[in-house]
Amino acid sequence: MVSTRKTDGPTSQEDLAVDQKMREMNEALLISSVRQHELAGQARKAELRYRGLFESAKDGILILDTDTGRISDANPFMSQLLGYPTRDFMGKELWELGRPSDKSSIQTALRELREKGHIHYENLVLETKQGRRIEVEIVGNVYKDEDQSAIQCNIRDITERRSAELTLAKALAYGDDIIATLREPFLVLDNELRVRTANRSFYDAFHVSKQQTENCFVYDLGNGQWDIPGLRALLDQVLTRNESVNDFEVEHCFPVLGQKTMVLNARPFPPDSQNPELILLAVYDVSAARARAEELAELHRRKDEFLAMLSHELRNPLAPILSAVQLLGLRKDEDELQRHAHAVIERQVVQLTRLVDDLLEVSRITTGRVRLHRERVVVNDIVENAIETTRPLLEQGQHELNVSMSTQPIWLDVDADRLEQVVVNLLANAAKYSNDGGHIWLTVGLEGHECVLRVRDAGVGIAPELLPCVFDLFTQAEQSLARSKGGLGIGLALVKRLTVLHGGKVEVNSALGEGSEFVVRLPVAAVRPTDAPRPRLSASETDQPTIRPLRILVVDDNQDLTEMLEMLLKELGHEVRTAHDGHPALEVALDFLPNVVLLDIGLPGMDGYELAKRIRRQPALTNVILVALTGYGQGINRQRSRDAGFDHYLVKPADFKMVQQILATVSEKAR
Repeated sequence: MVSTRKTDGPTSQEDLAVDQKMREMNEALLISSVRQHELAGQARKAELRYRGLFESAKDGILILDTDTGRISDANPFMSQLLGYPTRDFMGKELWELGRPSDKSSIQTALRELREKGHIHYENLVLETKQGRRIEVEIVGNVYKDEDQSAIQCNIRDITERRSAELTLAKALAYGDDIIATLREPFLVLDNELRVRTANRSFYDAFHVSKQQTENCFVYDLGNGQWDIPGLRALLDQVLTRNESVNDFEVEHCFPVLGQKTMVLNARPFPPDSQNPELILLAVYDVSAARARAEELAELHRRKDEFLAMLSHELRNPLAPILSAVQLLGLRKDEDELQRHAHAVIERQVVQLTRLVDDLLEVSRITTGRVRLHRERVVVNDIVENAIETTRPLLEQGQHELNVSMSTQPIWLDVDADRLEQVVVNLLANAAKYSNDGGHIWLTVGLEGHECVLRVRDAGVGIAPELLPCVFDLFTQAEQSLARSKGGLGIGLALVKRLTVLHGGKVEVNSALGEGSEFVVRLPVAAVRPTDAPRPRLSASETDQPTIRPLRILVVDDNQDLTEMLEMLLKELGHEVRTAHDGHPALEVALDFLPNVVLLDIGLPGMDGYELAKRIRRQPALTNVILVALTGYGQGINRQRSRDAGFDHYLVKPADFKMVQQILATVSEKAR
């Protein structure tokens, strides 16, 4: 403190000025002292606030000497992070906390920090006292004041974040790898329809490179080759509605690749995904598959035509053979050898006819061309007809057939001919796989609302590995080269498919060496009060109906068949004329005025359809009965025959009993 003078006398003007000056100096010193005290307090508060933040921070903080880069201070969290006491950090360089291999890069980062005053470094791996490695990011800043400078490094543990990022990267890479290895071409588009990426299949299929594809507007790909109206419509729908579009078919002719048929599937990424703006576009080139499908369809069509023609060509020789057999059957002077030969020929013709029918039927079923002609019938009638059909085969093997059928009529709404085919095939199968003199059981009964038909044999049985596929086409048990059991392997396939077409089901139970049992279940028709069993002819009435003599014209280009039919009909007392061509047949008909015309369809010159139409236009032939006797058995042929004016349709080789029944009907009406 500056002292003041004190006098007893009056002061001079000078003394007063000096005193004033001294007072002002004292006041200034006092103010300065107070200000210094206030600044010191603020500095202490700032220091305390900084130390509080420094020590309570949830990130590690290191203070480095600007010149040496050595650590001069560390906060407690840094000690917690690495497991070392704070004193252990002092005097170390930053790289010493990590891997020696990082020394050069960290020193380079610190030089950059001194030059720029700030760095963000993410590649530092530190090792804890327990030996666990953690990955950290560093945010470094240089702080300077008038007296000194320092480097503050904030250390944040990003181990979990980096692990999550790596997991996500692997997942994305996995997805990219999946797309890259898919056989179908894929494009990933952004919301501006630019190609983000494509897979190898796309490049290979459409003959473009990665450089020609990525970041290009999709409609500009291949010099505008992908500017396809159908593709625009598809992607517009995806963008405007934000929804997937599946199986969108597009046809386009590429200048280089030619005509292509493509099926497109587009899917926007979900809104909550990391890339909601992306669209995944799959491009399936189905051109080859379509071409192959068309080729197969054409092969199927040709196969069906071949089978139809094969059937026709096989039936043509079968018809005269069967007619000859039936003609021999009318003679009563056969000796034992002739009767045996007659029986053998008849059995084999019937068997061959059944094989031809099965072959055609399976072709119809597999191509979906079967149309059931349902009628209400009693199941016993169908079963009895089937037994009669297979009787020669059963007698050949000397099998004993035990039949048990319900005494009450069981009504079915079925195609009687095709259901009879089911029963015939089951009986034939049982006879085929039973040793000579075997036992076969056939039972028909009602179980609930189902008609249940069982065919059981004591034959060789079915191997376990064959059971699951016993109803598949062309499936047969292993046979010797002799193929003594014969067959085409289609009989049981027909059984199942025809049963299913009728709304039923079939199952098999068998064990090798213990025989087999096939069970067919069919829905029963509701019984009406007007339903009654159809009267059935006795065997004698069926075989030899009473017929008065008729005039019959036989028209067929197969001379053997016309000759056999002529002899057979004349043997029964009918007057017969024959013709082998359509044009002379019409002249013969006008001259002969027949009651019945047995007419082949596949005639040279004028076919049977046209001849039938011309006969129907003749007033003199108004009442003639036209019977188609043909090798063509398809449904379309039956329909054409009805349109042409035929009254009956018989497929060669026709059972002569059916011809006799038609003649008996004509004879009855003509009386």
